[in-house]
Amino acid sequence: MDLTALMHSHFQDSIEALHTSAAELSEPLAAAVELLFATVANNGKILACGNGGSAADAQHFIAELVGRFERDRLPLAGIALNTDTSILTAVGNDYGFDAVFERQVAALGQTGDILVAISTSGNSPNVLRAIQVAHERDMVVIALTGKDGGKIGAMLKDTDIHLCVPHQRTMRIQEVHIVLLHALCDGIDTLLLGEP
Repeated sequence: MDLTALMHSHFQDSIEALHTSAAELSEPLAAAVELLFATVANNGKILACGNGGSAADAQHFIAELVGRFERDRLPLAGIALNTDTSILTAVGNDYGFDAVFERQVAALGQTGDILVAISTSGNSPNVLRAIQVAHERDMVVIALTGKDGGKIGAMLKDTDIHLCVPHQRTMRIQEVHIVLLHALCDGIDTLLLGEP
């Protein structure tokens, strides 16, 4: 086995995934930036959730909003729903793991807020239930998925935005997701602060 060739193939595959995603997702990505900006400009908040690597991405995204991205600015209101271990374990124990995000959206989400729902497969039951509650509260959903979008893609409304990475491998989808999230942060900062 040529490990150098294998490592090189990862770079090439990632580049191809990014190239294809750029062609398909730049327009809905720009629309997502406008929605997120309007939310924070009107004192709304951004809730984000995901499992595993997607949980790390949700937490990373919210950290960039509350802290800073590349430039200093006021903190923006955001909550990663997968970070409070007491809530996760209490709700998971009392209601089941599928309810850990929906209970938080029900408690914290309001009309005018946005849910950023991240699931590489588009089929995570707890993310699906969070989206359902967000819709009940007239929240807009920005969904980051991959493959064919899964059940999440099928349940989104016309007012939601679906950023579905056109790739089958989880690692490639996750790599593109972090680029999408960084692009969202940069877009929000550009609208708030102007061109760098």
